[in-house]
Amino acid sequence: MQKSSRLAIYALIELAADPGRQVPVSEIGEKYQISAHHLAKVMHTLGRAGLVRSIRGVGGGYSFCGNAKRTTLLDVIDLFEDTSSDCKLTDPTKATMPEWALFDVMCEINDIANATLGSITLATMLKQMERRRNSTKLQNRVQTPA
Repeated sequence: MQKSSRLAIYALIELAADPGRQVPVSEIGEKYQISAHHLAKVMHTLGRAGLVRSIRGVGGGYSFCGNAKRTTLLDVIDLFEDTSSDCKLTDPTKATMPEWALFDVMCEINDIANATLGSITLATMLKQMERRRNSTKLQNRVQTPA
């Protein structure tokens, strides 16, 4: 997965967690230790896709305007990279049996990855984060002596 795709997912999860809040690019950049310049390009792409809206001026920033229950990780990744399952051999007429076998396996892996990414929504990611937070809190309570 490309860096832009990861940044977009991080930013969308951050914004979708509190859709009414306007978050400056600098705040998201600081949290994930990423360049505000690179993140601004990512946010522009997300804006064109209708997932975020930009609010200018003092107190401005970005807010989530998509549908967290319908926006999948694959939807986001597709904005930044080609996830098509069109597997290609350099020259199919000269491919050996091991090359064809590896080609078939790689195509299957790609199809499975796309199916998985296409089934996980931003809402699912937010729930996963909440489960992890709760699990960590529980572990900390168990490890901390009374």
